[in-house]
Amino acid sequence: MIVMKFGGSSVANAERIRHVASIIQAYKESRPVVVLSAMGDTTDHLLEAADEAVKGKVDIEKVEKLHYETAKALAVEVPEIKLLLDELKTLLTGISMLHELTKRTRDYLVSFGERMSVRMMAAFLKKEGTPVKFYDAWDIGMVSDSNYMAAELLDEVWENIPSHLNDYKNGKTDEIPVVTGFLAQDRNGIITTLGRGGSDLSATMIGAAMGAEEIQTWKDVDGILTSDPRIVSDARTVSEVTYEEAQELAMFGSQVLHPRSMIPCRKTGTPVRVKNSYNIKSAGSIIVEKHSGKTPLVTAITTIKDVTIIDIESSRMLGASGFLAHVFNQFLKWNISVDVIATSQVSVSLTVSSKIDLTGVIEDLKRVADVTVKKDKAIVTVICDALRSSSILAKSFAALSSEGINVQMISQGASKVNISMLVDSNQAASTVQILHKALFGC
Repeated sequence: MIVMKFGGSSVANAERIRHVASIIQAYKESRPVVVLSAMGDTTDHLLEAADEAVKGKVDIEKVEKLHYETAKALAVEVPEIKLLLDELKTLLTGISMLHELTKRTRDYLVSFGERMSVRMMAAFLKKEGTPVKFYDAWDIGMVSDSNYMAAELLDEVWENIPSHLNDYKNGKTDEIPVVTGFLAQDRNGIITTLGRGGSDLSATMIGAAMGAEEIQTWKDVDGILTSDPRIVSDARTVSEVTYEEAQELAMFGSQVLHPRSMIPCRKTGTPVRVKNSYNIKSAGSIIVEKHSGKTPLVTAITTIKDVTIIDIESSRMLGASGFLAHVFNQFLKWNISVDVIATSQVSVSLTVSSKIDLTGVIEDLKRVADVTVKKDKAIVTVICDALRSSSILAKSFAALSSEGINVQMISQGASKVNISMLVDSNQAASTVQILHKALFGC
């Protein structure tokens, strides 16, 4: 058994659905379980409709048009979608009367995208003669807590999923399961969403619970690349990365699986393969617990822009055991996540997203320290074997120095698989290009 996950762009319209259906059919002998996101921009259109409903206007034209036109282009009848659209209109009418959208109602609202997507795909596969059955996530036992918009799956899911899918895995039925990603229900039967990376988490949870041969996530590139091809034109595919490396890549800007989605497969050692839906013959990249051979010096280089550096210095706290605790308590108080950190006895330099309002935390920090804020920065992260950092840094700084780029801060991750550097935002792309040439020779 394998699990195949396709995102919204992969099922954006009739043409893409036909293509994904052909991929599913090509893997039929591997007994796939298919996990789908909502079609194209459906989730955005649902949220736009909700905003309009809060103002008193009910309008589902964009959602309705996409799904009816897609069904027509695929030449399929999908009565279940008509029922869901009627239910959606009823929900929006209720929102328009209350002029309110709660987190619980929002989860119910966005669930319509995934629910219509699996019904559309199932209808088309049936038309093509492929035995298939669509499932809402809760139909296979996806149970979560009640933290709407960011729900966490409960431990019982590990037993629930096999109880629903073992007959398919063991060959007692040939109907390929097509399951909604991103969704669950709490113990009261209320629909929840799994937050960021939710569809990836749905796929890895199913794959890990079922002991799948591998989990495949299908994108529009040949797997994980050594860098963003929009920045480095000759970026190449990385055949193998570890879970830890993939998590760091995702944390620092690369479009890989969301870090939390790695948790189920790391428990069971289930490999995850990143495949290209436009090039099915490509092996893609596989994510595993440990490298099968020698650990490469450098795996990939990625970057995040819109970063702010905060320098915090206080000679009054020299040797004081509570200095770092006090600093990070302020970030906890204001619910601000810190990305990269460098410390000394009397100073701390750290980075946060530039989108965050820092007014409150800066005022609190200034009570005990001198604080300097530097905006328009970027983090450039080298995913590597940091145990060989001297060699990596020697090559990196020699190349950057020759091009006149000044690194303003450096931090080595505790995971020993990343080294991060801070540069000006307008130097991010050139820094990545220079490092890629120095470290990969291209």
